[in-house]
Amino acid sequence: MTRKERLLATVRGEPADRPPVCFYELDGITQNYDDPDPYNIYQDPSWRQLLDLTTEKSDRIVLVPVKFLNEPPDPVESMTEREQYFNEKGDACTKTVIHAEGRDLVQVTARNKDVDTVWVLEHFIKDLDDFKSWIDLPRQEFGGSVDVSSVLAVEEELGDAGIVCLDMADPLCEAASQFDLAEYTITALTEPALFHQALEKAGSLILQRTEAIAKALPGRLWRIYGPEYASPPYLPPRLFHEYVVKYDTPIVDMIKKYGGYPRMHIHGNVKDLLDAVVAAGCTGIDPLEPAPQGDVTLRYVRERYGDALTLFGNLELSDIETMAPKEFRGKVETALAEGTAGSGRGFVLMPSASPIGRKLRRETFENYKLMIDIAEHW
Repeated sequence: MTRKERLLATVRGEPADRPPVCFYELDGITQNYDDPDPYNIYQDPSWRQLLDLTTEKSDRIVLVPVKFLNEPPDPVESMTEREQYFNEKGDACTKTVIHAEGRDLVQVTARNKDVDTVWVLEHFIKDLDDFKSWIDLPRQEFGGSVDVSSVLAVEEELGDAGIVCLDMADPLCEAASQFDLAEYTITALTEPALFHQALEKAGSLILQRTEAIAKALPGRLWRIYGPEYASPPYLPPRLFHEYVVKYDTPIVDMIKKYGGYPRMHIHGNVKDLLDAVVAAGCTGIDPLEPAPQGDVTLRYVRERYGDALTLFGNLELSDIETMAPKEFRGKVETALAEGTAGSGRGFVLMPSASPIGRKLRRETFENYKLMIDIAEHW
């Protein structure tokens, strides 16, 4: 099978010649070691072998956020000011101020040259009054057309080497990410009525966009991220049903209506949520982290939910970055054995995340290579 055929068969729940091996965010397209941008960590020579391995050997799944053309203007933009500057550490910072009615909502982000992520140093919502103001911000109207050309261009570049995965935040992610995590958990527990207002507001636009995307780009794999905000220990399982299942099920149904395959992204503890993930209609789940980061084994999920869900995981990034290859081999073999045990829709061997530092250890590359070598002979 080609890498594309292998992935499509696994996503669809059909037999494949072997389990695919995906390096998650590493895909050989969104990383470019020739890009001269000083914030491009992949310029460092330590990355070159791994990016070449990704392109040449891995079963590539490219996460693609879908854009819209000619959308109606977001009314919040006319209320927003941004200031960009460098802090005392040399990080590139952005201060964003939304002049809401009666108060300013302020967010500050920072990015370091040697770390491929954006840190939120100050969140828009700091108390209940901020939350109410955020909910009352004018809504953006749905409109415009799906930019299918950007997705089709990635698929053309991939050829038979992989597939795209349409990437989308759910309503809970839109709301929860506006808070510091501690403030979020308290508010989500104590102010359910306000949270439902926020989720209904965010969910309305997301559902309309989902329908347009699913109709224009049918039959693709999707990743829905955000549900982990309602996972233990942050919130009890009953609120996962209230904040995730209630609002994500219509989104999942819309994806499936046009032949798509919705995959739910939930880090950490999922044992008490798996029934809800299946009830929401998802056909896949990632990253199914092992203990102590998670609370289930792949074998447990495969035996109980393998007929309903394609499983993506369950190698921990910290193990890839810190373990000697001799030790890591056992992790890979266990994941492959448990992820393919018995019957089921299929299993994709995949890390929980990808490295974000400029310098890549030689052992890290060797562990990624080990994933390919073992899976190819499985």
